[in-house]
Amino acid sequence: MADPLLALRDYAKIAPWNIRDLSTIAGGILSSSGITPINAAAQSHPSDRTIRFYVTRKLMASPDGRGTAATYSYRHLLQLLAIKLRQMEGATLVTIERELAESPGDVLEKRVAASLGTVPSPDELMANAPGAPRGRVARLLAHHRETAALPAGSPPAAPRGAATSVPLDSGAWFRVGVGEGLEVAMRADHPAARNPDVRARVAAAVARALAESAEEAAR
Repeated sequence: MADPLLALRDYAKIAPWNIRDLSTIAGGILSSSGITPINAAAQSHPSDRTIRFYVTRKLMASPDGRGTAATYSYRHLLQLLAIKLRQMEGATLVTIERELAESPGDVLEKRVAASLGTVPSPDELMANAPGAPRGRVARLLAHHRETAALPAGSPPAAPRGAATSVPLDSGAWFRVGVGEGLEVAMRADHPAARNPDVRARVAAAVARALAESAEEAAR
């Protein structure tokens, strides 16, 4: 069984979300946990209206942006899961508000993971949750599933702007993230990979080409 904390952290890789996708992901995680609520009135699947109420009550942080452009981060997911879990245990909103105020991010994350016990992977959630995320989040979930299925010799993802050296059966790979869902990977024995300045210039050239392509497409 996968470590629930590590499984939960996989969702940070596909954030942020709109309110609908946040609701779907949180509801799917809670339903998969199999927790039986003590408080029968506490529904495991939060609605968009419920999330907005929690934000108004300051139980959850305000999203980035407003209206239909509002987006929610991994921190919002943790807050939402924590609220619903405590409600299912019978805690009042006043008690939950105090607990959230006293819980830094790492503590909140560990408490949520420990309470859930079982956390589905993002690709499992996409396959099984009703009303699965669409658009950008669906694409990220699909990419996450494809990446998880790559053979052992496939180089892992690199953070944006950060160069990493990854040992593989075929040698070391230098990787530089150049944008969301995209990275440059160069095997260490390639001439362009031997010098860090050259690696940085290659990554910058790819980023510029992408920006120019996006500008042309927008015209």
